[in-house]
Amino acid sequence: MGASASRGRPARVPAPEPEPEEALDLSQLPPELLLVVLSHVPPRTLLGCCRRVCRGWRALVDGQALWLLILARDHGALLPLVRSCLPPARDGRPCLLGRFCERRPIGRNLIRNPCGQEGLRKWMVQHGGDGWVVEVNRSTVPGAPSQTCFVSSFSWCRKKQVLDLEEEGLWPELLDSGKIEICVSDWWGARHDSGCMYRLLVQLLDANQTVLDKFSAMPVPIQQWNNDVCFQVTHVFSNIKMGVRFVSFEHWGQDTQFWAGHYGARVTNSSVVVRARLP
Repeated sequence: MGASASRGRPARVPAPEPEPEEALDLSQLPPELLLVVLSHVPPRTLLGCCRRVCRGWRALVDGQALWLLILARDHGALLPLVRSCLPPARDGRPCLLGRFCERRPIGRNLIRNPCGQEGLRKWMVQHGGDGWVVEVNRSTVPGAPSQTCFVSSFSWCRKKQVLDLEEEGLWPELLDSGKIEICVSDWWGARHDSGCMYRLLVQLLDANQTVLDKFSAMPVPIQQWNNDVCFQVTHVFSNIKMGVRFVSFEHWGQDTQFWAGHYGARVTNSSVVVRARLP
């Protein structure tokens, strides 16, 4: 009976092994087609990896054609501005549009850690009284990436960032074109049981960090028993002088009760945004 059952089983036939597929060699594509394929690769990967594959790929990544293709597809509204400000291509030097596409400096907040979500990182700080600390907002700040804020103390506390506009992906011909504007904004407020004072200073600097233009604000102090009020300060530099290469963003805060601890001005959602000027 056992032998009969064994004879009834179908014999196992080993599955054929799949034939190895021939690897796709992108370098065999015509340059114009390879350009289209590479335009769908993230800019950071293009600059950090694809540029190292071979001389042919390096030439494509370093040239203008690839980045103009990416701009036309992903940032079409910026293409006329970029084309009008492009300097002549220089042999042996990567196209400056690579950094522009990677960093995306137009329309992005260039201030790092604007709400204290990373503690005091990226800020140059001067501690007065008991110094700066980070706390949760007492009032909601619309559009903020984090509902946290920097809180000052009973003596002036100061905090500053200096932004290198070329490092952010802009270039001299674009900065000097008269076709961009720089928009700054800052939120400040108080806690209900303590008044406070606040000051903002934004400076546009040249390559030697000489001041070319500035905006300063020192609003009327907020009084005690204020219902956790907060305000926004804004300014637009619309007629930017030739030579601007840095933006210095600096603000101060303190309380008016002179209490130990952290009862002073609460600052958050600081921003410096470069925008294309509307015709």
